[in-house]
Amino acid sequence: MHPVGTRALAVELTFPLDHAAAALRGWRDLAEGATRQATLTADISGDTATLGYVWVGDPQAGQVMLPALRSVGVPEGEVVRELSYIELQTRDDSIEGYAYRRYWKGHYLPELPDAAIEALVDRDPADATLPNVSLQAYGGAIADVGDDATAFSHRRARFEYVAAASWSDPGEDALRMGAARQAAAKLDPFAAGAYVNALSDEGASGVRRAYSEAKRARLTAVKDAYDPDNVFHLNHNIVPTRR
Repeated sequence: MHPVGTRALAVELTFPLDHAAAALRGWRDLAEGATRQATLTADISGDTATLGYVWVGDPQAGQVMLPALRSVGVPEGEVVRELSYIELQTRDDSIEGYAYRRYWKGHYLPELPDAAIEALVDRDPADATLPNVSLQAYGGAIADVGDDATAFSHRRARFEYVAAASWSDPGEDALRMGAARQAAAKLDPFAAGAYVNALSDEGASGVRRAYSEAKRARLTAVKDAYDPDNVFHLNHNIVPTRR
């Protein structure tokens, strides 16, 4: 556990999608030199890109980054919000959100080159079947730990990408899942691995993306010792040797 105080600052600038590429390039460059108290975030939904950061700690201190963020472009809207740490952790909660059908595709990105940004914004804003896509900057304390120290992997990634779809009509399953797959596939050339919690239906190939061969061998040894019959298998499964 780490003391973080009780306050936080959330900053969000919104840009029209057709002007988002230049702003995303500036946001990417800002992320490269950002202090570790700031986690930079980006989201694309419909015809809007939202770029910003979350600062955990004194909100006044967090505003030091605001001029640099504003310099990435002229936004359509701006939200600078002080909130408690609890509010920060619960702001995306949705009452009865379990009723929605969901599908995710994820990547780790070692870098975010201009070509990847062009792939991100290459979407039809009028297509309601497209997933929301998000980026979160890595580095900082995540990268302080050696990659072989824990099961959590790809600590040298610079950004995490997630394409997330949610809908209510079972008849749209194939359409929505296909749209999420196609969106994520555009980032395949720039990706190296994935966060295990962002996997959906990739099966064994997804586990290989989440963990290196050496790390899978260590996890298999743990599985052999504690769950040789694979009782706990309703997951992104590490299959025990005997199976």
